[in-house]
Amino acid sequence: MSGTSEGPMPPTGRAPDTGRSVFTQSDHQDSALAALRDYRSAFQVAALPMAVVDHRGEVVRANDALGGLLGTDPGSLARRPAADLVGLTSDHRTRHSYDEVLLGTRSRLRCTRRLKHSDGRTLWAEVTVVPVGSPSTGQDPGPGTVLLSVADISDRHELQQRLRHLRMHDPVTRLANRTLFFERLSTALETPPFQDDSLPGHGRIGLCYLDLDGFKAVNDTLGHSTGDRLLAAVATRLTDCAEADGHRRAGGHLVARLGGDEFAILVEDSAGTHQLTELARAVLTALQRPFDLAGQRLSVSASIGVVERASAGTSPTGLMQAADTTLYWAKADGRARWTLFDPERNAHRMTRQALSATLGPAVERGEFTLEYQPLVGMADEVVRGVEALVRWAHPQFGTLPPSRFVPIAEEDGTIVQLGRWVLRTACRQARRWQLDHPDGQPLFISVNVAVRQVRDSDLTADVAEILAETGLEPSLLQLELTESAVMGSSGRPLRVLQSLSDMGVRIAIDDFGTGYSNLAYLSRLPVSVLKLDGSFVRGFRYEDGAHPSPADETIVEAMVQLAHRLGLTVTAECVETSGQAERLRRIGCDTGQGWLYSRAVAPERIAELIGARPPGS
Repeated sequence: MSGTSEGPMPPTGRAPDTGRSVFTQSDHQDSALAALRDYRSAFQVAALPMAVVDHRGEVVRANDALGGLLGTDPGSLARRPAADLVGLTSDHRTRHSYDEVLLGTRSRLRCTRRLKHSDGRTLWAEVTVVPVGSPSTGQDPGPGTVLLSVADISDRHELQQRLRHLRMHDPVTRLANRTLFFERLSTALETPPFQDDSLPGHGRIGLCYLDLDGFKAVNDTLGHSTGDRLLAAVATRLTDCAEADGHRRAGGHLVARLGGDEFAILVEDSAGTHQLTELARAVLTALQRPFDLAGQRLSVSASIGVVERASAGTSPTGLMQAADTTLYWAKADGRARWTLFDPERNAHRMTRQALSATLGPAVERGEFTLEYQPLVGMADEVVRGVEALVRWAHPQFGTLPPSRFVPIAEEDGTIVQLGRWVLRTACRQARRWQLDHPDGQPLFISVNVAVRQVRDSDLTADVAEILAETGLEPSLLQLELTESAVMGSSGRPLRVLQSLSDMGVRIAIDDFGTGYSNLAYLSRLPVSVLKLDGSFVRGFRYEDGAHPSPADETIVEAMVQLAHRLGLTVTAECVETSGQAERLRRIGCDTGQGWLYSRAVAPERIAELIGARPPGS
């Protein structure tokens, strides 16, 4: 065909439809390399210090910002251990977490480190380590390739520290507060001591726990602003004492205000009890100097509990309980003093608390028993009656005498419940002896009564109910009260005693002669019997090379004559020898009680003594 040729068609801007992409593999590689160059450029010029780290933990590439932070050429960081550059090996936990990221078993590590900038300043940095993929392929290059970055958080850290300081310090005294004190105490007890036995105080801790005596009066009379100034002045003196004593330790002693007027001085790595007691003496001396507060001149004192012990096996709670107990002792002993923790005294206190907590339930569980000590006629040495003495068969402490638990029962009021049980059990036993020995002379039963039973219970109704229930005649019941308990009796107590006497019950004054020695009450109280305190009877002894006391004999003779003139009978306690018994008989004492005749025994032994002469006669 004319004007035509058989050559290729001119380009039209469209590729022939061959079924394949116009971009070749080479085009893909060029694009990836360009992206890689972009990544590397961004990495290199980034303001955030960064480094790529391989699976061995060595730096593959570091950017300029990291080099500037460390004060070196970033190229010189290649092949160096990254962990050493930013302090990831400073503690075991962080190092272990870092290794887990390198192994691919942990997705991220973020921690705070204190670093030194190349310009000499110290900065706080947040170090982050995360796994990364390859920008050239978009694939994970294998386990261990990570990106390490370092962010300067110094401003944030400083703000956090200021907030922490406010949260951990008392605004009035600027001392550590209760929160910081217990944090420091817990750390001191949990941290193993530095292993150097040549140093004093190896593994020991001490505490001076104090409060101001009478501080409430300062607040109440002079106002809280003056009270706050006083607390701040006290804090200054405590700090001076602690610094003077703690100069040997880099950290010194921690002085804290625990609240109100309570302060504590924590002595870590204590050199022993001597150090703590010397510190306590210094504190007392410092606080005894008057305080001049804006025209007010004040004098105060303090009570201090001192505890010093091995750190091992000590808990914060245990240490503070011991300190609190010892501070209580210091106050109870008279205030303005220090008292050292005494394990034996504390054991007694703990036992007392344990007894107090279980007294009531013990009555209900039937843990108490009664023993009986004969009251013997001095003229014929025949058993006339018995005194009921309570014993506590404690499951932990064994058999306890009345002196161990009756004072506790009187304090907490359990004596009312216990006393009612004793009275019922004793009357029931006296009636049983009477029924078992109808031909013998009935024994009277003497029961001790605490003043709280007279004041806090309807003792008259209890006695009437028990006598009616047991069938015991009122004349066979004797109630013993101490001289100090009946002294000054008036109002309801006097009416109770009078109603019991009107009922036919005998009232005896126990330990006569050791109380107020006011004989006027004998004429107005319904008393039937005087029981002479054993201290007078002991003065009658010839044994052990001791001569009897003429004064004691004269006093006893006068008391017996006085009692008889008032129509009262007299019982002598603590009769231990036949010589004492003979002299008491000659003086005119009516009955005797003591080991010469019998100790307190079970009811079965009393049955054997009824109608018989006791041993020693």
